Amino acid sequence: MLGLGETEDEVLILMDDALAAGCSIITIGQYMQPSRQNIPVTEYIYPEKFEEYKIIGLKKGFKFVESSPLVRSSYCAEKHIQ
Repeated sequence: MLGLGETEDEVLILMDDALAAGCSIITIGQYMQPSRQNIPVTEYIYPEKFEEYKIIGLKKGFKFVESSPLVRSSYCAEKHIQ
């Protein structure tokens, strides 16, 4: 989930780490503060940035990248599992 204060470099490093660990699918979505007791949203990420992360992820070698503000961890999982 993006929007917790991570930098773009941190997101790209996380992608590399996930690939090195054998992940072939990545989901990237917008963190939304579920309650006032939870960590606040630091930044709202624009859809264009999510598209950029998708392109980068595919170029890095992920088989599938689901990346948009409403994506959650199991988003469209059924279409990627065979």
